Amino acid sequence: MTIALDAFTVAGEPRPFSDQTLVDVRAGRATVLGDEHGVAVVRDGELEVAVALEARGRGLGTALVTQALALGDGAPGASSRAPRLAWAHGDHPAARALAARFGWRAVRTLLQLRAPVPSVAPDVALPDGSSLAAFRAGDPEDEAAWLELNAAAFAHHPEQGRMTLDDLRAREADPWFSGDDLLLVRDATGRLAGSCWLKVEDGTGEFYAVAVRPDLQGQGLGGVLMRAGWGRLVGRGLTAAALYVEGDNEPALALYRRSGFTQHAIDVQYAAA
Repeated sequence: MTIALDAFTVAGEPRPFSDQTLVDVRAGRATVLGDEHGVAVVRDGELEVAVALEARGRGLGTALVTQALALGDGAPGASSRAPRLAWAHGDHPAARALAARFGWRAVRTLLQLRAPVPSVAPDVALPDGSSLAAFRAGDPEDEAAWLELNAAAFAHHPEQGRMTLDDLRAREADPWFSGDDLLLVRDATGRLAGSCWLKVEDGTGEFYAVAVRPDLQGQGLGGVLMRAGWGRLVGRGLTAAALYVEGDNEPALALYRRSGFTQHAIDVQYAAA
């Protein structure tokens, strides 16, 4: 049976699965357990669990985690690796209780920030000799340059910095993707200096990823990219702008707060004892 993961999205709640999880499920790189009442997805040692609204409070979450933890020990799907990490999107009390039941501890927080979209596009003053252009979807040159930049800018990020060409092209195929919303800044030599990737969906414009080449970090290019992104969001009838940032990334938090962002939601990652 094919389980429709989108069916577990509940209005007013954070989405239960990350974009990378959805990409990996479609590509057959994840193990999916459960049925239409509750589902657990295990990918790359991480677990995400969702229970349908009408089926909550019946112990399905506990059963799904137990089944996921048995992977690799002779259980169905034993070729998969049992998860050692789990995400609780939205830090729901039921997720905290489930983690406590299995003795898992919180090890990481990911904050979702939101801000109103301005009515007027801000001025964007590019560094001398730099240029701003849209990403050319499917163009090997732009894809390779962006992947190189992304890997360098997020070298220490456990998810973003590992994005592959297949991952990028999977996102290019998503209905929300637009090359016009992936802005590229090149320096005077033509080398990619930074990018601002926007995800516009369901009335929200998300700053999906803002990347600055490591040798240019701390020189104000991040702010330039943010202003360019704001310019793309103005006039599109959006209710808010959003972004995700590590809870302990103080430099990024300072940048985003200066741009008017405040905390909206929190995701918590748990680790097995």
